[in-house]
Amino acid sequence: MDISNTTNMSFRVDRTLKKKADALFRSLGLNTSVALNMFLVQCVREQGIPFTPKIEAKVKKDNKLIEEENFDSEKNIDDLL
Repeated sequence: MDISNTTNMSFRVDRTLKKKADALFRSLGLNTSVALNMFLVQCVREQGIPFTPKIEAKVKKDNKLIEEENFDSEKNIDDLL
């Protein structure tokens, strides 16, 4: 990467998350700047986020319970008719 063709980015991130990410990237032989550049390159290459964002497991579990309750409610109504 040609340093004359770079720009600075500034954003806020949780302090604990940054420390953990810095340690992870260091263990991989990278620094955070290189890792973030890799992420951005991959986003552009794939024309999207290079992983599938997912709803947290607890939210999925709660939604499943709601669906099951709705299913049971419908079943009970059918039984009454």
